[in-house]
Amino acid sequence: MSTTHRPTGPAEFAGRWAASLPAGARVGVDGAVDADTAWYAAHVADALRAAARPVLVTVWSGFWRPRSLRLEHGRDDPDAFHDDWLDVAGLHREVLDPLGARTGRWWVPSLYDPATDRASRAPREAVPDDAVLVLAGPFLLRDELRRGLDAVVHLSTSDAAVRRRVDPTDAERVLGAWHRYLAESDPVERATAVLRCEDPRHPAELLR
Repeated sequence: MSTTHRPTGPAEFAGRWAASLPAGARVGVDGAVDADTAWYAAHVADALRAAARPVLVTVWSGFWRPRSLRLEHGRDDPDAFHDDWLDVAGLHREVLDPLGARTGRWWVPSLYDPATDRASRAPREAVPDDAVLVLAGPFLLRDELRRGLDAVVHLSTSDAAVRRRVDPTDAERVLGAWHRYLAESDPVERATAVLRCEDPRHPAELLR
């Protein structure tokens, strides 16, 4: 089946997508390259703020498990990267579930500091009932994460583009886990929107 893409820009897409998000939505920016997901999440957040809407932004690395658990099978294991790096239960408990409430909403912006390999000790914060969460990271359309998100934009990136944009020492781990994710979770089909992102500055949106 043929597919059609429409050229766009990061700010242009973010503005259109943000305008479609309902009050209180929990949304994700899903992609293989952390820097790209964080960059697009910032664009979405900027668009929401420009519309005077409250927004919460966080990244998946703020909810990693401690290094001793993440790297139990070595730092290069793609299956561990896919399955074990993220504290899924903690993310649901401290972010996705309390932000799924209609009122009395709160969150904890992070649980973990990757720089120190210690708990971040971020405090619990009350948030407006209409605040939109923007979460950046990979694997967000796995079943156990998808149920906590109301909309996800998926950044579709070739292996060559991933290799250009991640540390060479991380490439095999990242790509091995990403190939498994594509095969098992079918993020292009499940995502709310899909951007072909060979160069993050010049994306193209998949027209469904």
